[in-house]
Amino acid sequence: MADPLAPAASQKQGTASISAVVIGRNEGARLRDCLTSLRPQIQTLIYVDSGSSDGSVALARDLGAEVVALDMTLPFTAARARNAGLARLAELNGPAEDQESLVQFVDGDCAVDPGWIETARDFLVQHPEVAVVCGRRRERFPEASIYNRLCDEEWDTPIGAAKACGGDALMREAALRQIGGYTNSLIAGEEPEMCLRLRQNGWKIWRLDAEMTLHDAQMLRFGQWWRRSRRAGHAFAEGAALHGARPARHWVTETRRAVIWGGALPLMIGLTALLTPWALVGILLYPAQLLRLSLRFGLQPAGFSLLGKFAECAGVGEYWWNRLRGKTRGILEYK
Repeated sequence: MADPLAPAASQKQGTASISAVVIGRNEGARLRDCLTSLRPQIQTLIYVDSGSSDGSVALARDLGAEVVALDMTLPFTAARARNAGLARLAELNGPAEDQESLVQFVDGDCAVDPGWIETARDFLVQHPEVAVVCGRRRERFPEASIYNRLCDEEWDTPIGAAKACGGDALMREAALRQIGGYTNSLIAGEEPEMCLRLRQNGWKIWRLDAEMTLHDAQMLRFGQWWRRSRRAGHAFAEGAALHGARPARHWVTETRRAVIWGGALPLMIGLTALLTPWALVGILLYPAQLLRLSLRFGLQPAGFSLLGKFAECAGVGEYWWNRLRGKTRGILEYK
C-alpha cells in the first residue's frame, strides 16, 4: 500500500521544486490536519514551533516534518517564524537560484485543499511575472459565531491581480529572498508589507478562483474580535509609518479612517458639546455612515466595520505611543 504521506508522484516528476513552511503554537489536532494535508503535495516540509506545550513538536516530527524551534527569548512575530523556516529551507536545499523553487506558507491552524498546490504551481509556471499566488481561504466553522462568519467574508477577496496575500500563499522562493523575506519586527500585517516590496521590485501578486485552505479562527467572543481589530489598527499605523510616503501610501487611508471615525470625530463632538449642546447632532454622522455602508455590505458587516474603527484607533494610538517612548509591543493575539 502506498504511503499516504509520501510526496505525490506528479511533484517528483515536475520541474518546480515545492516546499512548505508551517508556523504554529499549541495547535493540536489542527496542526495534524495541516501537515497531513500538505505532505502528499510537497517535497520538503518545515514546521516552525513557537514554544508549544501540547506535543506539537513530536507530532510534526512523527509526520515527517523538519522542525525548527523558534528562540522564544526574542520577541515573537509570525514574520520572524516564517523567516526562520525560510532559513532552514536554505540550509536543507541550498538557496534558490532560479524561479522554479516554490514555497507554500501556511498557518498551523489551516488545512490545505488537496488540489491547491498543483493548481497554484501550474499558474506560476505559466506566469513567470507572478511571485505570489493565493486562493480562497475559508473558515472551517463560519456558523459557530458572527466573528467567524466575518472572517470568512473577509477572506473572500477579488479574483485576479492583487496588492497582497494573506498568511497562506505559494511563492517563488528566489523572489522572496530577493527582497530579504518578511520584516521580522511587524507584529501583524507582514504579508501586505512583504507584497508591497515585491511589487516595488516588479513582481505581481495574484488571487486565483480556487479553493486553498480551511482556517479555524476559534473567534467566539466579542473580546477576541476587539483584540483582532485593535491589532489591525496597530498594523495599519506601522505599515503607514514604514511605507506611507508616495507613491506607495501603504495603509495611509486605513489609518486615517480609523483615527477619524474611532477617535477624532467623537473627541471633536464631545469637546464642542461642552460649548453648545447642539454639537451632539454630530453623533448622527454615525447612523448616516452605517446606512451608507449597509447599502454596500449589509447591515451586520457594516455595523461591525464601523464599531471596529474604535478598536483600530486604539491600535493606532498604541503604536504611536510606544514609538514616541522608544518601545515596541509584543504580538497581540486574539486566541
